[in-house]
This record gives sequence, C-alpha cells and structure tokens, in this order.
Amino acid sequence: LYIIVIKGKCPEDGWDESTIELFLHELAIMDSNNFLGNCGVGEREGRVASGLVARRHYRLIHGIGRSGDISAVQPKAAGSSLLNKLTNSVVLDIIKLAGVRTVTNCFVVPMATGMSLTLCFLTLRHKRPKAKYIIWPRIDQKSCFKSMITAGFEPVVIENVLEGDELRTDIEAVEAKIQALGAENILCVHSTTSCFAPRVPDRLEELAVISANYDIPHIVNNAYGVQSSKCMHLIQQGARVGRIDAFVQSLDKNFMVPVGGAIIAGFNESFIQEISKMYPGRASASPSLDVLITLLSLGASGYKQLLKERKEMFSYLSSELKKLADIHNERLLDTPHNPISLAMSLKNLDENNDAAVTQLGSMLFTRQVSGARVVPCGSVQTVNNYTFKGFMSHTNDYPCAYLNAASAIGIKKQDVDVFLKRLDKCLKTSRKEAKKEKSVNEIGNSDTGTEHLEE
Repeated sequence: LYIIVIKGKCPEDGWDESTIELFLHELAIMDSNNFLGNCGVGEREGRVASGLVARRHYRLIHGIGRSGDISAVQPKAAGSSLLNKLTNSVVLDIIKLAGVRTVTNCFVVPMATGMSLTLCFLTLRHKRPKAKYIIWPRIDQKSCFKSMITAGFEPVVIENVLEGDELRTDIEAVEAKIQALGAENILCVHSTTSCFAPRVPDRLEELAVISANYDIPHIVNNAYGVQSSKCMHLIQQGARVGRIDAFVQSLDKNFMVPVGGAIIAGFNESFIQEISKMYPGRASASPSLDVLITLLSLGASGYKQLLKERKEMFSYLSSELKKLADIHNERLLDTPHNPISLAMSLKNLDENNDAAVTQLGSMLFTRQVSGARVVPCGSVQTVNNYTFKGFMSHTNDYPCAYLNAASAIGIKKQDVDVFLKRLDKCLKTSRKEAKKEKSVNEIGNSDTGTEHLEE
C-alpha cells in the first residue's frame, strides 16, 4: 500500500484479486452513500436500485470530480476521489516507464480518444480566439478527423509523401501552409504516432520544432502508442527539441480494458489542469476503476512483460507474413518506421479481379479473423463534407491494394499462427475464384466476337 498510496507509483509486482477487492472495499466505505445511518436529501446521493449494478462498481457510485473540475475532490465521496487521484498517479508512472520520462501530469477521462482530442481543442480555443484552422497530416481514421470538426475547427489536410513503401509527413507542406494561413489563425498542429501501415508515425521532432518556432500548440494523437517504445520515444524527443502541449492515448488499446476511457497527458502541468477543468460536470469512475484494477493486478513488471512480448510478436508476425507473401507472389511492404502495424501487398489479387480484394476482407471476417484490414485501391469516402480519395490508404493513389495486420499488446503466438493459416486458405480460394471468373469472361468475350464476325 505504501508504494501506491504514499509514492503514487504502480507496485512492481501485481496484487492478487482478493487484495485488490479488499483495497477497493476500503475505498468504497469512505464514500457517504456507504455510511451506516447516512441521510441523503439531495438529487445525487449515490442511490443504486440494483444490487448487481452496485456490486459491479464495488459500490463506488459517486463518480469522479465536481461540476467544475473532473480532477477536483468531492467531500462526500472521499473514496472515489482517492481512487481518481491514485489512478492518475499510477497511470503517470506507467507512461514514464513506457518511455516518456519527462511527462509532468495526466488524467484519465471517461471518453474515448476522439472526444478526448476534442476536449483538448476546445481548451485551446480560449487561448487562441482568432484561430480557426488545425494543421493535420492526413491519416484515414474517422474519429480523429471528426474530433476537429466536432470542436468547430476547419481541418487543413496535409497529404503524405511516399518514400519507398512508406507514407511520411510532408514537413515542407506543413510549414508552407502555416506561412500561407498565418500562425495566429492556426489553433494547433494535430499529429499522429500509432497508425496503420504503410503510413508511419509522423515526424514528431520536426513538427515539434515547427510548432515551437511559430508559437503554435501541438497536440499528438497517440491512440495506441503507449505499447510502443518507438512511439513513446518520438513524443519524448519531440518535447525535448520543440513543443508538444498534450498527447492523448486510449485505455482499451494500451491497457486491455473495456472501451470508454482515455489518458490526456502533457509536459506543462497547468495546461493539463486547464483541460481537466474544461470537462463539464462530474464523470464516470468506471474507466479509472478498470485501469487501476488492471495495473494493480499486473504490476509494473507485468506490464513491462506485456510490452516485451508484444515486441517479440511483432518480429514473429513480420517474418511469418513475409514468408506467406512470398508464397503467394506478393510482398511484405517495407515500413520500418511503423512499430505496430504491417502491410502485405494484394497486387496480383487486385489485377485479376476488382472485387477480389474486398471479398478477401469478407472471407477473413466470416472465418473469425478480426482486426485485419483489406484496403482496395481508389475507394472514395466523404466524411463531414470532406471527400477523401483513396480512403483508408492515407493517400490519394497508393501504388497497390494491401492487407493490414497489427501486433498489439496482448497478442499471442497462437493468434498469429491461426491468422496466417486462415489467410493462406483465403488467398488460395480468392485466386482460384478470380482465375475462374477471368476465364469465364474471356470465353464470353470470345463468343461475342464470333457473333460479330458471323453478322
């Protein structure tokens, strides 16, 4: 208890379940709704109709924060308030352990990454009242794009540049756009670390230097980057050489808890406090409770072991996917700057049959392969009145169709082996069907030609 309560750090070794439950019950009895003889006459007294619901939340019913500040202490909910403080402290310790050593403050917010980014942008609105634009190196993921629209700003899409197989940040285009629009009219630069290959993490150091030079805030979407030492190193280096105001990461993707929470972190303690005060009203304690239970059960050593295993599985997935690609006359795209996601070309499949690529995605899904993305060439999608050509590929015209697979935290060797086995079968089936359809079309064209000659 000394390590977590006094030091505010994650214990090195994980606790057993009974110890964690005892600790949570001790926190819960500090909340007024659990006092014997409590007399509540307000509109929010922690009353719960269902015993099942009460037990699910360990009777920590009051949530976190007060109406004006999500991080504030609630006097009649001392246990829930302590839970909130401890969770934020333990999570800060883990972010440092994962590689961002100079981070000064963070808080868990009961919203997923997109809405948490929106909260950051809305906080910056008060600091930069003239600003209406957000500089955004393109990444084809809807929630981070909508986060800017929802906050009432105009995204300025910076197209990526193709370097080999990789899609990288066009630093010259970012700076040129800042100069064209005027720094005072730009709310922030909105960059990304974790992403689907062949896009790779943004050039954070260069973007951070530009942000510092032009005195423009810099918000980083680090959605599932905590699990990657490379992504965390980029954030640490960006803050060292330039400017990063806040970085946002998902709880479910990095800590294997249910969807619904994120961590907003940064290097300026007062700015992170400003963001927490921007959150209107109290908040659910569920995401904080979930991540605290998880980190107490893992301990720092357990979480470090998961990070190590993820990295090992990335190497294994990479080598095995390359072998499979070679067998099918495809290739593993060369994306050394992406530490989590891989991409395998589907060029031959695409050339044989336009529909074969999307059909492969359906085949994998029906065979219970989740998370693999099949990206065809040239798909067009409109998001909030913005039209993206080549949507999902992060660029207008990527040279080939491809399939994504990722080595994320918690992945096991069995997951990789089963995926590769099913992918192999699906590719064989797709090629057979594509050849069959092609031969039928050729016969049809030949018959049509004969009819014309006879006429």
